[in-house]
Amino acid sequence: MIIQFNTDKTINGEQRRESYFTDLIVKELQRYSDHITRLEIHLSDENGRKEGPGDIRCLIEARIEGKQPIAVKHQDSTDEKAVSGAVDKLKSSMKTMMEMIKKHH
Repeated sequence: MIIQFNTDKTINGEQRRESYFTDLIVKELQRYSDHITRLEIHLSDENGRKEGPGDIRCLIEARIEGKQPIAVKHQDSTDEKAVSGAVDKLKSSMKTMMEMIKKHH
């Protein structure tokens, strides 16, 4: 599973944070790792440099082997919460997809 991070100019994209998020994502999505070929994580600050509640957006695009890509997004007050929320939504989408595949086989 390839994980690629993209941030806008207002988000600190330092290596240490990418490692933290990569570890979190790999751990949370481990049961689906055989099906996910690539993840693109897009972090952006919706209000630029201005402070505001829920202004950090995380969009995750998941490329699924043999299926259409899935995109989920979550907005929250910090990048950690935004990434965690988006990962939770992706896990839920993957669970639903896997259940549908099982029903058809």
